[in-house]
Amino acid sequence: MTRTASTASPPPVATEPARIDKRGFRRRRRPPAGSPRSGRLLRGITPWLFLLVPLVLLVTFTYVPVGNMIYYSFTDWDGVSPDRDYVGTDNYTEIFTRPELFRVFAVSLYYLAASAVQIVIALYFATVLSFDLRFRNLFKGILFFPYLINGVAIGFVFLYFFQDGGTLDSVLSWFGVGTDHAWLGTPESANTSMAGVSVWRFTGLNFVLFLGAVQSIPGELYEAAQLDGASRWQQFRHIIAPSIRPVLSLSVILAISGSLSVFEIPYIMTGGATETSTFVIQTVKFAFQFNKTGLASACAVVLLAIILVITWIQRRLVPDEKVDLV
Repeated sequence: MTRTASTASPPPVATEPARIDKRGFRRRRRPPAGSPRSGRLLRGITPWLFLLVPLVLLVTFTYVPVGNMIYYSFTDWDGVSPDRDYVGTDNYTEIFTRPELFRVFAVSLYYLAASAVQIVIALYFATVLSFDLRFRNLFKGILFFPYLINGVAIGFVFLYFFQDGGTLDSVLSWFGVGTDHAWLGTPESANTSMAGVSVWRFTGLNFVLFLGAVQSIPGELYEAAQLDGASRWQQFRHIIAPSIRPVLSLSVILAISGSLSVFEIPYIMTGGATETSTFVIQTVKFAFQFNKTGLASACAVVLLAIILVITWIQRRLVPDEKVDLV
C-alpha cells in the first residue's frame, strides 16, 4: 500500500476587503506616508541639520581666520594698506634668525610653574569637596568664581593690588611688615606676582574639570573601600587617581598651551615692560605698534605650530587609557 503525497493547497491568505465608494467604484489604496528609503534619508541628514549652525560658526570664526592668517604670513601687509605684496618665507626667515624673539618664552616658565601649582590645588579641593562636607557648595562657588571674572578686570584689580602703597602693602603693614619693595618693578617679582594672579584665576577651571571626573566615579567603589578599611589617601590613590587620568592629561595640555599664550594679565598690568613680555604680547606689538601684520601673522603661525607639536608629543608619550574600575 503506497501513500500518495498530499495535494491540498495552502489556506488562503486573508486580504483586506476592497473599499467601494458611493458610486460603486473601487478605491485605490494609498501608499504609506513614508517609505523606508525616505525614512533612512531623513535619519541620515537629521544630525547634519542640527550641526549646520555650529559648523557654519566654526568655519566662519575659526578656520577662515586661520586661513587668512597663514596667507598674511607670506605678505608684507601693514594691516591698513590694501596692497599685500607676496614676500614668500621672508617673515619666517626673520623670525628664526632673530634669537631675541624666542627669549620671551623664558617668561612662560613662570606661568608653567603656576599651572602646576593650580593643578595641585584644584585636584586637592576637588577630592576633598567630593566627599560629604558642610558648606561644600559654598566652597565650590568660591573656588570657581574667579574664573568667571573678565581677564581685563582682573588685570586692573591686581594692578592696584601690587602697586607701591597699594592693597598688598597695606595688608602687610597691619601685621607689622613694612616693605618698600616694588612688586612690579623687577622682572623676577613682576613675573612671579602675575603668575600668582593666574593661579588665583584659573584654579577654578581645573577644579571644575577634576570635580566632574571625581563625581562620575560610582559610589559603590567608595563604600567597598570603606568596608575594607581604606583610608582617604588609599581611596585617592587606588580609585580617584586612575579614574581622572584622562582629565588630568587634558589639564596638562591646557596648562602648557596656556603658559605659551599668556596675554591679558601681563599686557594690562605691565604692558610687557620689565622683561614681562610674552610671545603673544610681542606679536601684538608687531601688528599694531610697528604695523607689521605680515610678520605678526608669521609669529602667530609659529606659536600655533609649537603648541600643536607639543600637544602631539604629549599625546604620544602619555596616550589615553581606557579606565574601567567597575
